[in-house]
Amino acid sequence: MTQKQTGRLLSLDVMRGITIAGMIMVNNPGSWEYVYAPLRHARWDGLTPTDLVFPFFMFIMGASMYFSLRKYNFTLSKESVFKVLKRTVLIFLVGLGLNLFGNILGGGSAPFEQLRIPGVMQRLALAYGIGSLIGLTINHKYLLHVAGGILVFYWALLAFTGSTVLSPDNIIAVTDRAILGEAHLYTDTMANGTRIAFDPEGLLSTTGSVAHVLTGFFAGKMILEGKRDNEKIIRNLFMLGTILVFAGLLLSYGCPINKKIWSSTFVLTTCGFGSLLLALLIRTIDINGKKNGTMFFESFGVNPLYLYVQAALLSTLAASVGFKAWMCGSVFVPLLGNYGGSLGWAVFFVALNWLPGYFLYKKQVYIKL
Repeated sequence: MTQKQTGRLLSLDVMRGITIAGMIMVNNPGSWEYVYAPLRHARWDGLTPTDLVFPFFMFIMGASMYFSLRKYNFTLSKESVFKVLKRTVLIFLVGLGLNLFGNILGGGSAPFEQLRIPGVMQRLALAYGIGSLIGLTINHKYLLHVAGGILVFYWALLAFTGSTVLSPDNIIAVTDRAILGEAHLYTDTMANGTRIAFDPEGLLSTTGSVAHVLTGFFAGKMILEGKRDNEKIIRNLFMLGTILVFAGLLLSYGCPINKKIWSSTFVLTTCGFGSLLLALLIRTIDINGKKNGTMFFESFGVNPLYLYVQAALLSTLAASVGFKAWMCGSVFVPLLGNYGGSLGWAVFFVALNWLPGYFLYKKQVYIKL
């Protein structure tokens, strides 16, 4: 298996880049009223292509964690714990800062009083921190046992409390309201049109995300341990992916696949698809050496968190100064129509964020938290 001189596995960077570019695109349509169905999240139960983007990134983050933590020999030490906790806090605070930035530019008179505490970066931070500490603590032959135990516990918790439906009594909503306060949560709309405080990146639903990164961590372990046997890596990843996908689909009859509660079957299914995609990319890029077209996504993949933060800041600025409205109203919608114009802005915005990423990529500058 060939690797770049930096020691990075190109397929991991490419898959990470695909997910970051995907996250930027689906988060930034020209208008939320005109979004093609595959680019929308499932309303509640179900799975769309858009629902795969965030969990794929989390799966890849888990795999990358294995590579980064091996320098500590996977043991708890002052150095390793400090590194994990420092990165966890920094990522969480950056996410919180993005929410505050949006509140301030949104013109709110009291940005802190209505500050949403959860978010994508915050979930990444918590899943990374808890997952890393588990990875530094347990024997790695029990990784899937621990991940499975977490999913069974979470599944039982949701089932016994009737929390697979959107309601104020959902234990996820109850927990988040009790800890964070209703004013600091995202609101969602129930079937009857009532809006309630329910955050898709809340605290309790992060439970499933920990199992997510541990599964990715296990995939990273399989890659590293099989580095001298390319066929073994591919075979193991395909086998893991196939088992997880079928398990998630079959068990969905008792536990719905649902991103907003990050259900156990959502974890199984998306980790399964993530493993299959990673196997395909390793086969295509790292083994067969077919790298045409990978540079675009690699540019996103080597600085993923920085480019995600950059996109979030630019999105808020573009909306607040009217640039987005002007581009959509004067360029994209007249040329492509409502739906096409909305997608056109999203693609343009991805390209706009790619330019600084490409500059950093060419300079081999990696911005890490």
